[in-house]
Amino acid sequence: MPFRPLATVAAALCLAGPAGAHPHVFIDTGLEIVFDDDGRLAAVQVVWVYDEFYTMMSLDDYGMDPGFTGAVTEAERAELAAIYANWDEGYAGDLYPDLAGRPLTLSGPLRVVADVREGRLVIAHRRAFPDRPALGGEELVLRVYDPTYFTAYTIASAPAIRGRQDCSAEVWGPDWEAASARLTAALEELAGDGADALEIEANFPAVGADFAEEVRLRCAEPS
Repeated sequence: MPFRPLATVAAALCLAGPAGAHPHVFIDTGLEIVFDDDGRLAAVQVVWVYDEFYTMMSLDDYGMDPGFTGAVTEAERAELAAIYANWDEGYAGDLYPDLAGRPLTLSGPLRVVADVREGRLVIAHRRAFPDRPALGGEELVLRVYDPTYFTAYTIASAPAIRGRQDCSAEVWGPDWEAASARLTAALEELAGDGADALEIEANFPAVGADFAEEVRLRCAEPS
């Protein structure tokens, strides 16, 4: 179950603070948008850099780096890549693309590579667009979020573009004040219904989209 903490990790996270104190896992995200030779949208390269605490607990769960050196062996890197390539059925990879408001289909993870750098787990993978859409002058939006808001994603660097020179991309953040107000209202409703901390955690509102960061990309219209 690579994209949620294992049992001992989840337990430690829940003990670290009140159940409503989401998110629990923090990931810096890098995106590279890839076009094919015909200028059509081919793939997006994704890099996840997990926070140090999640990294430490996950490696401990997998029996890796017992001395907490912040490094893994070549064999452990291969094992981590295999683990993080094994997505649960229906998992969207916390990446939601649309073109001019129309959702796009993405493949599962391809070319998964794993490492630990400076004490942080790094997972790189590629997602292909099987339909290879042509952008024209339409806007491509890539939203990065966990619907449950257990994990918080930050787009940590300017998105890269490969295969075309006539495109530009910007990172947009959420309306934090509005998103926080919606979350507070939802939690107050749960508490008002008599839910305790564990019940709130189990039924945490699906507010991840409200806190999503996104990349907006446009290319020149065809002449």
